[in-house]
Amino acid sequence: MMSPSEFPRVNILGHGVCAITLTDAVEILEGWIARREGTRYVCCADVNVIMSGRRDPALRWLYNRAGLLTPDGMPLVWLCRLAGETQTRRVYGPDLMRALCGRGHRHYFYGTTDATLTNLADRLRQQNPQIAIAGMDAPPYRDLTAQEDAAAVEKINASQADVVWVGLGSPKQDRWMAAHVDRLNAPVLIGVGAAFDFIAGIKPQAPVWMQRNGLEWLFRLSTEPRRLWKRYSQNIPAFVTLSLLQRFRLRQFPTEQ
Repeated sequence: MMSPSEFPRVNILGHGVCAITLTDAVEILEGWIARREGTRYVCCADVNVIMSGRRDPALRWLYNRAGLLTPDGMPLVWLCRLAGETQTRRVYGPDLMRALCGRGHRHYFYGTTDATLTNLADRLRQQNPQIAIAGMDAPPYRDLTAQEDAAAVEKINASQADVVWVGLGSPKQDRWMAAHVDRLNAPVLIGVGAAFDFIAGIKPQAPVWMQRNGLEWLFRLSTEPRRLWKRYSQNIPAFVTLSLLQRFRLRQFPTEQ
């Protein structure tokens, strides 16, 4: 079974992205669950995550501290392959959730809304009737008080979950995992953002051919233009420009642990 020291990381604009496959990711996570050597968190990286980390050194630090920073977006997969890691495959958040939920374990879902969580649980049970859902919690969109946060931590720990799936959207979910990694007993925390909505059937997923060709952003923009146009119009050109500068060694982006 692959350990964190055995898989390569590729420097993408100062972020150590794991050059792995979905199968690798599941094997690594199952190893963490089996060994129960503390708690680790997993961030699913796409262009927007990388650009958020590029603008915020504190955010970049927590991404590089993650047990896994997976290539959730195809541009990251392509850059890993260009760096010589030709076996790299996309580790897509919804696919990771479906795969790991199908392998047993106790799962806790934190984020989104009560209605979405209900639909999510129903869909996951349809796919795997034996799934053990340890608990679900839809926190308010505002910041929690210290008392509310302590109660949420206590509830998660009392559930004896093996995996805590966090669907707060990036970078909020990534900051939440980094802030709580030393307070939670579950071996694995995984931030999967919109995967809750996709699997629950609340939002449509891009056709597979668009996903494979790195066009999922275009599909999502067409379905949520008001929310996403500014993010994509800023991040995509900047990412392409900086990646070319890094590729041709015109600018360096050291990773920061």
